[in-house]
Amino acid sequence: MTATQLRQWWADLLASFWLRPAVMTLGAILLAQLLVQSEGSLDLPAPLDGWVYAGGTSGARDVLGVIAGAMIGVAGTTFSITVAALTLASNQMGPRLLRNFTRDPGNQYALGALVATFAYSLVALRSVHEAEGGDFVPQLAVSVALLLAFGCVGVLIWFLHHVATSISVERVVALVHGDLSAALTALPRGERPADRSGRAEAGLHPAGETAPLRAPGGGYLRVLDDAALADWAEEHDATLCLRLRPGGFVFPCSVIGEVAPAGAQGEAQAALGRAMSLGDTRSVEQDLEFAVRQLVEVGLRALSPGINDPFTAIAVLDRLGAALCDLAGRELPDGHTVRGGRLRVVRPATDYPGLLDAMFHMLRQNGAGQPAVMIRLLEVLAEVGAVERDPDRRQALYRHAALAREAALAGTDDTAARAAIEERHARLPAALGMIAPALASRPRHGAA
Repeated sequence: MTATQLRQWWADLLASFWLRPAVMTLGAILLAQLLVQSEGSLDLPAPLDGWVYAGGTSGARDVLGVIAGAMIGVAGTTFSITVAALTLASNQMGPRLLRNFTRDPGNQYALGALVATFAYSLVALRSVHEAEGGDFVPQLAVSVALLLAFGCVGVLIWFLHHVATSISVERVVALVHGDLSAALTALPRGERPADRSGRAEAGLHPAGETAPLRAPGGGYLRVLDDAALADWAEEHDATLCLRLRPGGFVFPCSVIGEVAPAGAQGEAQAALGRAMSLGDTRSVEQDLEFAVRQLVEVGLRALSPGINDPFTAIAVLDRLGAALCDLAGRELPDGHTVRGGRLRVVRPATDYPGLLDAMFHMLRQNGAGQPAVMIRLLEVLAEVGAVERDPDRRQALYRHAALAREAALAGTDDTAARAAIEERHARLPAALGMIAPALASRPRHGAA
């Protein structure tokens, strides 16, 4: 397993639903065994000594048996109810958001507390026995079991509250926005390279004879280690031009790029396999559009005729605008990696206009008949434009504002709504620091 694949595997492991409960259960088993073995060898302070269980073998068996049975019963019932609640939530917000619930540490710790207490009680129960030389009752272990049982009561109350709040639309939107915001704030600050277009054009056609590179497997490209590929290319004096980016689906054995010189094809194929991490799902680590599309999916379902909830769509627009404000002043990866003064790796990358398209095209197309949604879209674009200073990005924002105005006016005949739409659109040039007539002379691009 390569370093890239190992890093992705570790991230998936930390996000899995079973890891924390398994660690807590193992710790509970070891704790029970330790307390049983140390029975009688620990001198407790006088204030604590009166709280230690002092019953016989039958009482200890009853206490531990009741705790074990209650914990596994509560765990099964609680999480069956949770699955039913998540099923209803997925129908409203989309099944792709269920992973956000399963990787929630609160849910994992709640399950771990119940299952760990069950395992602890079983281990302590097996040590209770009667013998001719005297009965053995792990009094300290039984006392700790009682404490764990009372603690699980509190965990159960907290968990019910947590589930009820975690499946609310506001909570889900905030959670997905948090992932997107974390990915955006990790981007470096700085100005865009002035020679980007030249670098892109030069990189699309590697000099010399080229050889194709094929996909080592199939699935979504979750992580691509550009630095490792660039280091290999510098070492072998080669250039890699790839046709895929993180988040795209890779078809097995398909041509995904080319390498120059052609003689380095075999080694380049091996290096590419080590630098790629494929999986069944997308990851937000290098794929900003994944989190964006999760938010958009919530908004689209809210705008569907069966739900018709424009307020949720407005909340999604607010979060998308906040993400764009986080992106202001930060540089999106351009897919070009330079080593030794030469361009070594070129691949497609998400640019600012493409990110705006992913955010607003589908919401605009589906919300054209909702004046409140379209008015809020124009307001969000104005707020982002007031924060963004890059002129090209401001032009992309105005393009979407023009598209939103056109769709909104075509989607409503209400006089007051049309006036509000025109008013919001008229404010945009000033918010974006532009001159309206100059912008009007530019050709508009159609919706993607």
